[in-house]
Amino acid sequence: MISEDVNGEEFPVPPGKRVKLHGRAFYESIGSPRVVLAPMVEQSEFAWRLLTRSFLPDEKKKELLAYTPMFHSRMFHETPKYRDSHFQPRKEGIPALDGDDKRVPLTEEEWHLDGHPAIDRPLTVQFCSNNPDDFLTAARQVAPYCDAVDLNLGCPQGIARRGNYGAFLQEDKPLIVRMIGKLHEELDIPVTAKMRVLETKEQTLEYAKMILDAGASILTVHGRRREQKGHNTGLADWGIIRYLREQLPRETVLFANGNILQKEDIDRCLEETGADAVMSAEGNLYDPTIFADPPPVGEEGREYWRGRDGKGGYRMDAVMRRYMNIIHKYGLGVAPPERAPLFLPSDPEPPSLEFEEKEDVEDGPPRKKMKQAKGEKKQQQIKNPNLTAMQAHLFHLLRPLVAQHHNVRDALAKCRVGDIEAFENVLTLVEKAVKEALVAYEKEHTNDKLTTTESTPPEEISQNGNAVSNGNTPTTTIPTPEDPYESSLATVARCKRPWWVCQPYVRPLPKEAIEKGSMQLSKKEKKKLEMQEAEARAVGLEPGGRAEKEKLVGEGERKTEVVEIPRDGMVCG
Repeated sequence: MISEDVNGEEFPVPPGKRVKLHGRAFYESIGSPRVVLAPMVEQSEFAWRLLTRSFLPDEKKKELLAYTPMFHSRMFHETPKYRDSHFQPRKEGIPALDGDDKRVPLTEEEWHLDGHPAIDRPLTVQFCSNNPDDFLTAARQVAPYCDAVDLNLGCPQGIARRGNYGAFLQEDKPLIVRMIGKLHEELDIPVTAKMRVLETKEQTLEYAKMILDAGASILTVHGRRREQKGHNTGLADWGIIRYLREQLPRETVLFANGNILQKEDIDRCLEETGADAVMSAEGNLYDPTIFADPPPVGEEGREYWRGRDGKGGYRMDAVMRRYMNIIHKYGLGVAPPERAPLFLPSDPEPPSLEFEEKEDVEDGPPRKKMKQAKGEKKQQQIKNPNLTAMQAHLFHLLRPLVAQHHNVRDALAKCRVGDIEAFENVLTLVEKAVKEALVAYEKEHTNDKLTTTESTPPEEISQNGNAVSNGNTPTTTIPTPEDPYESSLATVARCKRPWWVCQPYVRPLPKEAIEKGSMQLSKKEKKKLEMQEAEARAVGLEPGGRAEKEKLVGEGERKTEVVEIPRDGMVCG
């Protein structure tokens, strides 16, 4: 067998070693995917990746490259509990290394979830690290179960500054070169990297060349700088990515990240940046159907809703039902419950359709069986990443719906890890809410003319940028064109759908909340930000994400270290 080095030159591979490709040869070997599911802390786990792939036709499921959540390299290889609770390719856990990353291929019975060849490929595992040996050891443990390993060079959070990883490795470029170079030389599978742009396009180009020259097979570029986070997120700069595309060798595999809110943005980004593929993070988090093409008019079925104006999207009850079925089958290892077909207004009225209103039960003291299951749930919380992510996922997915239906919000806030009955109750409430909305919409728009294209005449716009709408009318306003770096009005109007349809969350731009030329928030914006943070805490989420501390006991020359582990809600890319 032969492999390729960083310059594309061939060399022999010892018997028993995995053939290692580099750069574009590797990219083509995994199908040249054009869309990429981003690494998201505790949010791009197996169940969510499977849900995202499920909306693609069978022949296109492997055209989506997915990344795992970001893992801490030292924690991963030194702490079995951390490793087994985040990455589960084998039913019996990942065995200890025997000095090499060669392993006998797994049988169908031995495969479990992460990296399963039939349903979870292609897959890249991402690590944050600041030590070449830690990075290599952790990478060797996952190498048999994935296609590549990625180094996180984009995390802008304070936890990354304190831990000296992510975007804060920009200050130690020789360390980046050593880490990528070590894996390129010693790991059986390719190493890739994800970075943020620097202050100028010239600095960014120099940085990108350094990463690629060190041995990275693929470079993902997030078009935001390190300081663009939280309230100051703003827009990603596709122009810098285009500059990289024009200046780097054509054989360079380049992924673009940033500003992807809808399916239409993917093709636009590919055209404007010249990138090989487009990565979506937050866009996918709010709408896991973002990579799927809408069905043709007249072939919507029960899962896709299309309004009289031609605009539409996948119904939230349909997406949540798919998600819950995946949790039952893969997270719990049991058959999903039998479910009645999703409601359509054209269905004959059944004799009686009763929804169990279980949220009132939650107001009382916990049931005895809940207490009896506490120990079992604790074990699930420790070991099953697909269950721990559920509540945060559903708050993202259902964001517009829970803003309208506080009973759904409250029921979801009371859900606990492993309490599938409580999550099933939320699904019941969601299905009821969507049914009522669809009935009301049909009554209100019975006489409206059906449009077969997704374009509508402009409507009136309120001062806060939302289209004026009555009842269940979809807000499809197209306002007067605005500078996209000054105003988000056009984006809000373009993305807005009825609350029962999956849709992106459009963040306000910094210049809409901050006085021009100043980074100080006005009193009004401070109050608004405080209200948003209070709302997040009220439903059990931590604004900006949360972190937990773990103690790593040093051995030999390694010092004992307290490591902060990012949890759900932490943006680390």
